[in-house]
Amino acid sequence: MDRRSALKRTGILAGATLALPTALSLLQACQSENRPEWTPEFLTAEEALLVSSLVDTLLPRTDTPGGLDVKADMFMDKVFARTYDAQSQQYLRENLASLDEACIAGYGEAFADLGETDREAFLKEEEARGGSFNPGVWGTSVGEQEPVSFYRNLKSMVVWAYVTSEEVGKNVLSYDPVPGAYKGCIPLSDVGYRWSL
Repeated sequence: MDRRSALKRTGILAGATLALPTALSLLQACQSENRPEWTPEFLTAEEALLVSSLVDTLLPRTDTPGGLDVKADMFMDKVFARTYDAQSQQYLRENLASLDEACIAGYGEAFADLGETDREAFLKEEEARGGSFNPGVWGTSVGEQEPVSFYRNLKSMVVWAYVTSEEVGKNVLSYDPVPGAYKGCIPLSDVGYRWSL
């Protein structure tokens, strides 16, 4: 496989999710679903359990809502079902299976069945071999992007699903609906550092 093909394949998750015109409508659709009644549109029950376990481990509930509280896993399933083409869906399925197989090989159980300590240890290993994204300006990578792992792309999507949720946008990040009032020349300490778009 040449470098261009590798970059294309590893960018499927991040690239497909960052520029979706239907993202807001998908997010809103998830908010009306209850977790016990949730039937995934695309993911199998086993895949959905893996994705939900990853979301919960990466973004657990603390003094702020966790990834499962804002239904990041449900949103991701809708993105997979409604925006991925057949090739991207197949790539996703194969890599979810590979991720779980690596977990079984290293820890003796599927990721969803591991305890918290083993889950964190497995994800630290994935982080170490996952590569990293170049810094970006307005969604465009600065410099030539080296390939990153499937896990790194999936983690990026988990974070994206979380921070774009209504709950996080309004109640965790600072929120000022557009158009906001114009306030010129005020100290940064009055503004704060974390803002939702």
